[in-house]
Amino acid sequence: MSSEHKQSLPAITLAAIGVVYGDIGTSPLYTLRECLSGQFGFGVEQHSVFGFLSLIFWLLVLVVSLKYLSYVMRADNAGEGGILTLMSLAGRHTSDRMTSIVLIMGLIGGGFFYGEVVITPAMSVLSAMEGIEIAAPELDSYIVPLSVIVLTLLFAIQKHGTSSVGKLFAPVMLIWFLTLAVLGVRSIMDTPQVLQALNPVYAVRFFIEYKFISFFALGAVVLAITGVEALYADMGHFGKFPIRLAWFTVVLPSLVLNYFGQGALLLRNPEAIKNPFFLLAPDWALIPLLILATLATIIASQAVISGVFSLTRQAVRLGYLPPMRIVHTSDMESGQIYIPAINWLLYTAVVIVIVSFEHSGNLAAAYGIAVTGTMVLTSILSATVAVKNWHWHRYVVWLLLVAMLLIDIPLFLANVVKILSGGWLPLALGLIMFTIMTTWKSERFRLLRRLHEHGNSLDAMIVSLEKNQPVRVPGTAVYLSRATHVIPFALLHNLKHNKVLHERVVLLTMRTEAVPYVHNVQRVTVEQLSPTFWRVIANYGWRETPNVEEVFHRCWQEGLACQMMETSFFMSNESLTMGKRPWYLRVRGKVFMMLSRNALRAADQFEIPPNRLIELGIQVEI
Repeated sequence: MSSEHKQSLPAITLAAIGVVYGDIGTSPLYTLRECLSGQFGFGVEQHSVFGFLSLIFWLLVLVVSLKYLSYVMRADNAGEGGILTLMSLAGRHTSDRMTSIVLIMGLIGGGFFYGEVVITPAMSVLSAMEGIEIAAPELDSYIVPLSVIVLTLLFAIQKHGTSSVGKLFAPVMLIWFLTLAVLGVRSIMDTPQVLQALNPVYAVRFFIEYKFISFFALGAVVLAITGVEALYADMGHFGKFPIRLAWFTVVLPSLVLNYFGQGALLLRNPEAIKNPFFLLAPDWALIPLLILATLATIIASQAVISGVFSLTRQAVRLGYLPPMRIVHTSDMESGQIYIPAINWLLYTAVVIVIVSFEHSGNLAAAYGIAVTGTMVLTSILSATVAVKNWHWHRYVVWLLLVAMLLIDIPLFLANVVKILSGGWLPLALGLIMFTIMTTWKSERFRLLRRLHEHGNSLDAMIVSLEKNQPVRVPGTAVYLSRATHVIPFALLHNLKHNKVLHERVVLLTMRTEAVPYVHNVQRVTVEQLSPTFWRVIANYGWRETPNVEEVFHRCWQEGLACQMMETSFFMSNESLTMGKRPWYLRVRGKVFMMLSRNALRAADQFEIPPNRLIELGIQVEI
C-alpha cells in the first residue's frame, strides 16, 4: 500500500470503494436500459432479459474478477498500475523492434483513456439527472442545464484538492452500493425466477437464438464494465488486496443484485424499460435516490478526473507530453494533484459533449469503444510481461491471451460498428492525444540531437579550461544539462559572450526513471570531474517532482556544499525555426513548436528561484 501513513484494512477498503469503483458502480443507471431499449430489435421478454443478465453477470466475473483482479494486477511497477506502467514493464526485456511496438500500443491505450475520460462524466451525470423524468416529468428540459451546472462546480473545486471532499466519497459510495443491493433484493423477492439467469446457458442460448444481432448487442452489454481500467490504474493508491476485498465483498454482490432486480422488474412490468433503475424504487424514495445517484456520479466523475491528472503527470515525466504546471493539493499524499491546463480542457470537452448529445442514450453509442480498445491492448501487453518479466511458460501465456482476446475482441468489434453513431468521438480524441504524445517525443528527440551535434568533447573542454583558465568570478554556476557527456549550450555561450567562468562549475542533469519512486539513497550522484568542475545527476521517479533545493541538500550530504543565494543557474532558451521538410513533417513541426511555446519553463519545472536564473537564448532549426 502506497500510503505513507499506515491505515487499517477496513479503512483502506472503504476508501477503495469510494474512489476505485465510482465509474463501474454507476453503470446500473443505464446499462440494462440500453440493452433492452429496442435499438437492437429485442423486446422486453423473458429470454432476452435472461440472456442480457447472464451476459452481464459473466462479464463481471470473467473480465473484472478473473482478468483484471486476479491476473493483470500482478503487473505492477513498485506498486503502481495503469496502461503506461504496463507499457514500461513490457518494454524492459524486449528487442528494439518489439519495444517500439509496445510503446505504440501503450500510447494508443493512453490516448483511449483520454477519449474515455471525456465521455464518463457526461454519461454518468446525465444518466443520474434523467431521474428527473420519473420524479418530475415537467422538468425534463432542465436536465442538460443542470448537468452542466453540476459538472461546472465539480471542475471548479478541483484546484482545492480532493482531500476534504474525498472524506465524503467512501461513505456516500458505500451507501450507494448498499442501496443498489437493497433495491435489487426487494425486486428479486417478488420475482425470484430471475436468478435462473446466473446460469451461463442463457448467455449461450442468447447467441444461438439471435445469432448476428446478438453480436451488436455486446456494444450495450459492455457498458456494465466501463471503468474496469480504474481497478488497475488506482492500484498504487490503495494496494491490491483492499481493491480485491472491496470488489468481492461489496461491489460485485451489489451490482449483481441490482441488475437482477431490474431484470425482475422488467419481467413483471415491461413498460419499466423507460428507466428500470429509478422505477425500482418506491415513489417516496425517488427524490432521495435521485440525490444519491447525482452524488455517486459526481464521485465517479471525480475518480476519472483524478485518473487523467495522474496519467498526464506520468506522461510528462516520461517525456511524452510537454512540461506543464502540476499543483500538489495535499502535503500528505503525492497522488493528489491538480493540473490546471488539463482540468479546463477536459471541462470544455465534457460540456461540448453534453450539449451536443443531450441524452445518455445518445452517449451510450460513443461509450465503450475506448474501454474495449484499451482492454485488448492490456491483454497483449500483460501477456508480454508474463513471458518476458515473469518467465511464465509461453504455451500457458498463449492460452491465457487467446482466452482473454476471445472476450475482448468481440466486445471491441461490437463497439466499432457504432463509430458513425458516436463512437468516432473517443477515437478522434484518442487519435489527437496519440498524435500529440508521439509528436512531442519524436520532435524533442530530433531537437536534442541537433543541440548535441556540435560534437565537442566535454572532457577535452574541461581539461582545456583548467589549463588555460579564463577570468574566474566568485560563486557557483549550475548549468542544466540534458545529457551527461555533452557540453551545455549555456556554458558555451557564457564563455563566448561573457568570457568569464565561476570559480566552481556544476553540470546538473535531471533524470526521470521508469519507476514511480526513487529511493533517497539513489537520488543524487556527485562526481568531481576536475578541481573546479562537478557533475551532479539527480534521479526522480515519474510520480515525483524534481526540486533543486532537495538536490542541493543531497549534494551537501555527498560532500558538495552549495548555498542557494551564492549560486547562479544558467540554462539555454531555444528559439525554434522550421527547416526544409515534407508537408506532413512540417505539420508535426508546427505542433511541436506550439507545444514548446506553451510548455512549462525548466526554471518553474525544477522550482529554481527566479532571481538566481540566467537564460541564454539560442536559435535552433528543426
